[in-house]
Amino acid sequence: MSTYPRISAQLDDVESAREEGRRKMEWARQHMPIMEAVREDFEANQPLAGERIAMAMHVEAKTAILVEALAAGGAEVAVTGCNPLSTHDDVSAALDDVDNITSYAKRGVDDEGYYAAIEATIDLEPTITVDDGMDLVAAIHEDYPELIDGIVGGCEETTTGVHRLRAMADDGALEYPVFAVNDTPMKRLFDNVHGTGESSLASLAMTTNLSWAGKNVVVGGYGYCGKGVAKKASGQNANVIVTEVEPRRALEAHMEGYDVMPMAEAAEVGDVFITTTGNRDIIVEEHFEHMQDGVLLANAGHFDVEIDLDALDDLAVDRYEARDGVEAYEMADGRRLNVVAEGRLVNLAAPVSLGHPVEVMDQSFGVQAVAVRELLEREHADDYEPGVHDVPDELDREIAEIKLAAEDVDFDSLTDTQRDYMGSWDHGT
Repeated sequence: MSTYPRISAQLDDVESAREEGRRKMEWARQHMPIMEAVREDFEANQPLAGERIAMAMHVEAKTAILVEALAAGGAEVAVTGCNPLSTHDDVSAALDDVDNITSYAKRGVDDEGYYAAIEATIDLEPTITVDDGMDLVAAIHEDYPELIDGIVGGCEETTTGVHRLRAMADDGALEYPVFAVNDTPMKRLFDNVHGTGESSLASLAMTTNLSWAGKNVVVGGYGYCGKGVAKKASGQNANVIVTEVEPRRALEAHMEGYDVMPMAEAAEVGDVFITTTGNRDIIVEEHFEHMQDGVLLANAGHFDVEIDLDALDDLAVDRYEARDGVEAYEMADGRRLNVVAEGRLVNLAAPVSLGHPVEVMDQSFGVQAVAVRELLEREHADDYEPGVHDVPDELDREIAEIKLAAEDVDFDSLTDTQRDYMGSWDHGT
C-alpha cells in the first residue's frame, strides 16, 4: 500500500489554499452549464453509487468541477495530476476537502513523487479509471494486474493517451474497455481546435510578453490541435508554417493557405516553434543547429519529448532563466534558444497558464461524465469488451444539446420524410 500523503498534508497553509481553490472553482462553475446539468442529474439519480474512481488529470479549477460531479453521483474518487507542472495546489487542496474525494496532486513533484501519487490513487482499488495520457492505465496493467478483474472500464481524455491505448490494444495488452473520449466530435472539434489554439497562444504571450504579429510561427503537426494553433496564430497576424509527415494533412494545410515545409527548412526561418503531435523528437539537434537567435520553443502536444531537450542541453555552453517560465540555452556561437515551460504542455505548465477556456472544457468534461455513466448503466457486462471504444454518438449529442439549450440556441430537426430519404437506397435522382 502507498504511504504517499494527500495534498492537505503537503501544504503549510492549507486553509488559505482551500479558500483560494474554492474561489477559482466557483468562477469556473458559473461558466459550465453542461457540468451543472450533469451534476444535478447525478445527485438526483446516483448512477455512480458505490463505485470507486481513480483519476489522473490536470488538476485545476475546471477539472475540479468534473471530479465533484462524479463524487456527487455517489462515487468515491481519488485524483492526482497527469503532468508534474499542471496542478494548481489551491484547487487540489479544495478538492481534498470535499466528501468522498481525496487529492494527491501537487505541482512541481519529481518523477518519483509523480508516480507515487498515481500509485496512491490505485490504492483505492478503482472500479473506473479516468485518464489524461494513459499513465494510470499503464501503471495498473504493469504493476497492479490483480485489480483488473474489478475494473468495469475507463475513459481517456487526450490524443496521446488514445494513441497509446490503441497500441496497447493492438498488442493484446489492454485488459479492460476504455472510451476514447478524445475522439468524440464534442472533444476534438472544440477542445483540440479552439481550446489548444487559444490557450497555447495566450500562455505563450503572457509568459513572454511578446506579440504574434509578423512572426514566423512554425506549427509541428496539423492534426486537430495543430489546426487550432495555426488558425489562432494566423488570426493574430502571424505568418504560419506547418510541418507534417502525413501527406493529406500537409496538403490540407497547403490549401488552407499556410506554408508547408520540412522541419529542417522551417528551423532556419522560424521565430516561434510550437509542437502539437503527441510524438517524440519533432525538434532535434539538426534543427537547433540552424535556428535563429532568440527563437521560442514550446510544446502543445502532451509529454515533454517532442523537443529533444537532452540534445539541446548537450549543444549549450550555458543555461539560465531568461524570464519566469523561460529557460535560455546559449549556443557556442552566442545564439540563444528559449524553451518555454520546460518543454511540457505550454498551456498548462507555464507559470501563468490556466489551460483551455472554461466553456471548452465544460463540453469535454460533460462527455467524460456521461461516458463514465455509460460504463455503469449497461445491463450486460459484455457490452464492452477489453479494448478502445468510441463513445456512443447519442451521448455526444446529449452534451451538444445541453450546451445549445444553455446558450439559448435553437436548431432544426429532420422531418420523417427527410429521415426516410436519408435511410433508403432506392430514391433516384
